[in-house]
Amino acid sequence: MKNIAVIGAGTMGNGIAHTFAQSGFKVQLIDISETSLKKGMETITRNLDRMVAKEKIFEADKTETLSNITTVTSIPDGVKSADLVVEAATENVDLKLNIFKQLDETCSKETILATNTSSISITQIAAVTSRPDKVIGMHFMNPVPIMKLVEIIRGYNTSDEVTKDIMAMSKTLGKVPVEVNDYPGFVANRILMPMINESIETLYNGVAGVNEIDTVMKLGMAHPMGPLQLADFIGLDVCLSILHVMHDGFKNPKYAPCPLLVNMVRAGKLGVKSGEGFYDYSESRKAEHVSKQFLR
Repeated sequence: MKNIAVIGAGTMGNGIAHTFAQSGFKVQLIDISETSLKKGMETITRNLDRMVAKEKIFEADKTETLSNITTVTSIPDGVKSADLVVEAATENVDLKLNIFKQLDETCSKETILATNTSSISITQIAAVTSRPDKVIGMHFMNPVPIMKLVEIIRGYNTSDEVTKDIMAMSKTLGKVPVEVNDYPGFVANRILMPMINESIETLYNGVAGVNEIDTVMKLGMAHPMGPLQLADFIGLDVCLSILHVMHDGFKNPKYAPCPLLVNMVRAGKLGVKSGEGFYDYSESRKAEHVSKQFLR
């Protein structure tokens, strides 16, 4: 497999494209928005510049990586020669099902279809295709070029051969693949999201403030980042979506999202991407916690 198509030029998509291209793969980065593609390529370029500045790569490596990426606004055009497609669109089940229906109709019958979903059932996604044996989860961690873990999620019908190939490919990217089975949240988010949700509940109940909660987890549990700051980086809307998937999938109240999280998402306070979440990321108020109005 040498030709890779990545669908979605957002945070995860451009990171996945960057990682494959830096490892020598030819990448078609696909997004219906020219603006998103431009922003995605600008992000990749900035990240490569940082790597050059830190002497992790040479300028020639940056040039070669960028030359390995082609941007495309049409899924049929972008995937026609792909050996592997990695879907990294918004965490919305209907959107993903529609994309995989289109991929199944457009791609070669030999093409492997992967999704970067962090919680949605691989089996459900595979069921809308005529190749469920060739559908698999590749859950990269953010920031993709830096984080080593890739959760490799087998759907009910994913073949041993496809799983073996994707595990091997992940290693060529310099990643550490871990095979898991297809249950809501998989492993990473099944453990992480209840912790984040409980941290939000702790804030909501007035036990401690944002900085205090994060400091306890950083200094007491040796976490590199506190759970509330991590939620801001993931995106509070994404956290809410994952919790909904787990709550619906397990029918267990322990996965019910905290009312504070729900209210913040409704108010558009989504974390880093909106400029404010549990912390304020505007230039004038960086590292200040969320307004008390959301604690009501």
